[in-house]
Amino acid sequence: MTNKILEKALNGERISPEEAVRLFETTDMLLLGNIASRISRKKLKERVVTYIVDRNINYTNICITDCAFCAFYRKEDDEEAYVHPFETIAGKIEETIALGGRQILLQGGHNINLKIDYFEDLFRRIKERFDIHLHALSPPEIVHTAKISKLTIVDTLNRLNDAGLDSIPGGGAEILVDRVRQKISPHKCSTREWLDVMDCAHGMNIPTTATMMFGHVETVEDRVEHLRRIRDQQDKTMGFTAFIPWPFQPGRTELGLDHDISSQVTGLDYLKTLAISRIFLDNFDNLQSSWVTQGPKVGQMALYYGANDMGSTMLEENVVRAAGTVHCLNEEDIRRIITDSGFKPQRRNMRYERVN
Repeated sequence: MTNKILEKALNGERISPEEAVRLFETTDMLLLGNIASRISRKKLKERVVTYIVDRNINYTNICITDCAFCAFYRKEDDEEAYVHPFETIAGKIEETIALGGRQILLQGGHNINLKIDYFEDLFRRIKERFDIHLHALSPPEIVHTAKISKLTIVDTLNRLNDAGLDSIPGGGAEILVDRVRQKISPHKCSTREWLDVMDCAHGMNIPTTATMMFGHVETVEDRVEHLRRIRDQQDKTMGFTAFIPWPFQPGRTELGLDHDISSQVTGLDYLKTLAISRIFLDNFDNLQSSWVTQGPKVGQMALYYGANDMGSTMLEENVVRAAGTVHCLNEEDIRRIITDSGFKPQRRNMRYERVN
């Protein structure tokens, strides 16, 4: 049965959610990786693996959502809580540009003191001072900002876009099944709200990415339902530029105190999920390797399990690091890993256009 499903996918036929669940039952990792890799190469035609030089900047770590999987957030009265002043953010952008960066990923917590005018002012000041792509604010942050500013999602996106927002990261998706979300992030936006932000953004020609954080309380069926929801959205708008799946990092988190959860995801589980994502998401060109969570060796293996992109150089990353997972690669390291894997390294921008 598995071979028939894989043959169907290799021939360009769409597989069903039920068939995707069946693929999770296979133990033939070499066959699964081979098919995912062949689909990737057939879609992209060249042995090129892309990457981007950018930096994750967290404008605040203050958050009211209390997500059980997060080790990064702080309460407003915590001594480690912060809202970075503009000059601190500007200094980080200057460093990024000096190292060849073309983009910043700007994200933070759900801070009830930061309404729409804060972001409008911040984005305008950034754009006035720097020639930089602003990849900012995940859907939950946008939903939160809309609610505390008493605005609709459309009005919020319009104002952010006018102020300088260029694209939206796909964070905060976790698993797009509300039963799961109620267990791990009950105060964050719903599945429908996450998808509505993306739908509105795509309608305004604001490109976004899609993500999945797996390996906690979800089932295999939940993972596939998540993939189905983003595949359906992509059918509708074609506004996602890439899909990035990564495993839950349990260190220092409330959710990670459960031993069964902390030991759930292996490198093979990650590679299997990545490969099935490539096979199922037939309307996505780009899948990203999560070397930040898996380390460079498994990240390199991902290039043979459906990934065609090594993601970011991560000149700065704080959220995964807060959970105790620390992997660092510079641009030279990423290019070497790609070359050693038999591919040509190529810089890109957020739209996956090639740049020098």
